[in-house]
Amino acid sequence: MSGINYSEKIPNNVNLAEDRTLKRALEQWQPNFLGWWDDMGPDGSQNFDVYLRTAVSVDPQGWAQFGHVKMPDYRWGIFLNPAEEGRKIHFGDHKGEAAWQDVPGEYRANLRRIIVTQGDTEPASVEQQRHLGLTAPSQYDLRNLFQVNVEEGRHLWAMVYLLHKYFGRDGREEGEALLERRSGQKDNPRILEAFNEETPDWLSFFMFTYFTDRDGKFQLCALAESSFDPLARTTKFMLTEEAHHMFVGESGVSRVINRTCQVMNELKTDDPSRLREAGVIDLPTLQRYLNFHFSVTIDLFGADESSNAATFYSTGLKGRYEEGKRMDDHQLRGQTYRVLNVQGGQLVEKEVPMLNALNEVLRDDYIKDSVAGVERWNKVIEKAGIPFRLKTPHKAFHRNIGSLSGAKVSPDGRVVSEAEWKARVDEWLPSGADRAFVASLMGRVVEPGKFANWIAPPVIGINRQPVDFEYVRFN
Repeated sequence: MSGINYSEKIPNNVNLAEDRTLKRALEQWQPNFLGWWDDMGPDGSQNFDVYLRTAVSVDPQGWAQFGHVKMPDYRWGIFLNPAEEGRKIHFGDHKGEAAWQDVPGEYRANLRRIIVTQGDTEPASVEQQRHLGLTAPSQYDLRNLFQVNVEEGRHLWAMVYLLHKYFGRDGREEGEALLERRSGQKDNPRILEAFNEETPDWLSFFMFTYFTDRDGKFQLCALAESSFDPLARTTKFMLTEEAHHMFVGESGVSRVINRTCQVMNELKTDDPSRLREAGVIDLPTLQRYLNFHFSVTIDLFGADESSNAATFYSTGLKGRYEEGKRMDDHQLRGQTYRVLNVQGGQLVEKEVPMLNALNEVLRDDYIKDSVAGVERWNKVIEKAGIPFRLKTPHKAFHRNIGSLSGAKVSPDGRVVSEAEWKARVDEWLPSGADRAFVASLMGRVVEPGKFANWIAPPVIGINRQPVDFEYVRFN
């Protein structure tokens, strides 16, 4: 089960050849997917040979091989982790029963909604990143962008397979709709708001892959606990690929910081205007971008109190992050959790049933994980001997969902007046001038081994290749 059959039109490890109806349906969907890739995939990149990794098995050791391939020829397919013999449901009302190999009728609508929402984020991020190749700071970065893009495409395939195989005609219609919605389109936007935001520059891309792909990791980890076994197995394999996307974000921001600190030390200044004149991104601007991407991403976890979250857990559709490591009854009856509200101009905590607060539990797990990476960025600044620290803003800052929606809260967690918010918002979030400045730095650099002035080279190349390796061959 760990090998992948590449002799098929649709590479897979799910014995597609034995299910003629499903195979035919997916083969009909495939040209539509390629048409979408042609229209909405990376701009002007169809003829490049890109050094990409392709999954060749689902074995965590040696699961991928690297080689130059044109992106439209990338072998997208359907890969599930091996089945776990005798797997049992380990949380919710069905705890202790055998995991489901098919969709229970009473949970069909909720499962479909979960799969469609996850599936919708995958093509959305390709659409958001569509024009970034035209301003890549290096060949190394261009290759990383393209790798992220083809894997988002593969994750779309993963969800479409589940829709086609387990949801009949409804599933086929949902699969078509995934190719019809467009990021940011007024009439037919993507489902989740963060996936309708623009990703206009590479600093936004690095922040997006650090923060928003990390949301993907937490959502996929929660789905990897699902009682619906095919969904659990699919998302476990998707997590193998997701790790690289977060690496692109974390290392990208780290290299921007590294270059800025070099120039600060050369010029012996922390004056943002002098640093901008020198063509690097000052640290306060990096902080504002961080504030924006962090706050937009934590909204993706949904409302802090949610009856849907309680239902998804109790019915066994979606667990918690690392459910198996938690030392409780895995049913959460009678347990509580604290969530934040604004009352009388103050942030106050209130106890709510934990089942209803599961979005908040996942959000808090995510915040811990995000803070750890920001601390790694601070080590780069510290090493350069610069007394500046990046911080994740308070979780009530700039929220647009749940009980904190629209509350005016500063990054350090003070409830502020409308007047103070308006006066200081450009200190806290990227202003039009910040975005225009960052955009002005975005010039395309594609000579092997050369890097734009605003970013440092990586320490090591991809797959142990040299940094000046020809990652992209322009024909």
